[in-house]
Amino acid sequence: MTIKQAGVLVMLFVFFFSNTFTWADTVDSLNTYIKNGEIVFDKEFTAEDDFKKIQPIDERYNEYMDYTNGFTIHYPNNMFVDVMLSPIKTVLFNKEQTIEIYYDNFLNKTASSQAYINYSNRFLENDKDHIKEYEDTHYINGMKTHILKWRREKLSRVENDKNFYVSAEIVKNHHEVYTVFIKSTKPFEKFEDYMTIIKSFETIEKIGKPQIHHKFKMKNKKLNAETAAFFKKKFLESNQLMWGIFENSAPKSFDFLKDIEKRVNYTFDFLVLYQSFSSDGFPMEEMLNAYEHNRYVELTLQTMYLDGRDNASVTYDILKGKYDQLFYDYAAKIKEFGHPILFRLNNEMNGDWCVYSSYYTSKDTEMFKEVWKYVHRIFKETGVDNVLWVWNPHDGSFPNFAWNHSLAYYPGDEYVDIVGLTGYNAGTYYPGEKWRGFNEIYVPLYNEYINLFEHPFMITEFGSNSVGGDKIQWIHEMFDNISQFKNIKVAIWWNGIDWDKNMKPARIYRLDETEEMIRTFDYRLKEFRYDEKPEEQE
Repeated sequence: MTIKQAGVLVMLFVFFFSNTFTWADTVDSLNTYIKNGEIVFDKEFTAEDDFKKIQPIDERYNEYMDYTNGFTIHYPNNMFVDVMLSPIKTVLFNKEQTIEIYYDNFLNKTASSQAYINYSNRFLENDKDHIKEYEDTHYINGMKTHILKWRREKLSRVENDKNFYVSAEIVKNHHEVYTVFIKSTKPFEKFEDYMTIIKSFETIEKIGKPQIHHKFKMKNKKLNAETAAFFKKKFLESNQLMWGIFENSAPKSFDFLKDIEKRVNYTFDFLVLYQSFSSDGFPMEEMLNAYEHNRYVELTLQTMYLDGRDNASVTYDILKGKYDQLFYDYAAKIKEFGHPILFRLNNEMNGDWCVYSSYYTSKDTEMFKEVWKYVHRIFKETGVDNVLWVWNPHDGSFPNFAWNHSLAYYPGDEYVDIVGLTGYNAGTYYPGEKWRGFNEIYVPLYNEYINLFEHPFMITEFGSNSVGGDKIQWIHEMFDNISQFKNIKVAIWWNGIDWDKNMKPARIYRLDETEEMIRTFDYRLKEFRYDEKPEEQE
């Protein structure tokens, strides 16, 4: 619904990832109020509320006032307003343009406003794909502001691609910075095209608490009978935590894994298999071997090369269609395999160690989501009905900036079946890292996600280093507490080693590192053991 009052068009649109739309009338004839994610008629609010106000300015612009995040800005009044991720970002958008507004506070952190500006814009080091058009410093309402304008090539696999960018990093003080991030389908022909919006930005007193009042929901999927039964039994209705393991030689070979399983007196039902563009297509032999051994595979596809080839343009190249045949062939083999697969695409995307992170693609998380949707679309066109999609950020974002928040990478309810949790105790081998207990990692992560998602969870990979603390005690803490997280259905131990640049062990996650660890797992896994596999009991 659109309301025209006194010659001013006022439009409010609340947009959810589920692609459902809720329209609302304006309040008190001109102004619109949003309290805790809902349209309200009462403009009163407390310090416990998340409160926004929209009011018309003239025939072209509205003013958006965000009391919780402490700013106001003018924006074109034909734009829709999305405040669903209020603690992370505000999104104003229409078909031609999107404005995203972020707030970062680095008080008592190692970063600063200037470090934020420098690090956020390192994607420009890839000057083949990113063409810088303008960069300068201005003062916006007394605040030093870094203005950057750039473009990239249009992407044929992205509908209505917004490939022209401007960002304004507005420095409130040494540790507080706001970012106004503008994306457009068309070039910004005039300086005023974007500076009118940026110059309108002002800070106001912060009142209230930013909150998320939306829960991401599961969507019914068309799955084959075997996969639907697997999903129902192992995830939707299971009250028994199941365990998996990453062991590099499995599932190609089970010789070494079976030796570990014999020593801990436990059969791991779930395995992890990593693939990249350096792999030789879908691993049919390994997947069949896993199936024949009654194992399920978390198939992890990372869209990058691991053989020394340049990865700088891979994400853009995917969305230009250069990998169409690869994905269609991959999907066809998955369909041919026919049995349940936990398909984990581009995990830990909120970490700058991943080339598919938005850190490398214009700090624009839409690029990750577009790749996800593109692959999902190909699978659907190919008739794949044996895949469960596992969306899996890292528990900590690196860099820990608002535009890189894990939720900014969520592709939408129709594209996700299982939410993956990953948090490691990386130990203290590298400077700046600290020993983290199991509860320190997983209590806040689980509590955050259980309030946001209806999906079942799995710990897709985790472990504890031996360097920096008592790993045996860490394992006991893990077993003492993991069962309290009822929505975690599967936990997969990453049984490997991270090596430093000199090929010395930096992070030793192996559960078979010592005989004491083997005995600990043997003892603690007893409550999860069963004599026969559930399928064989029926």
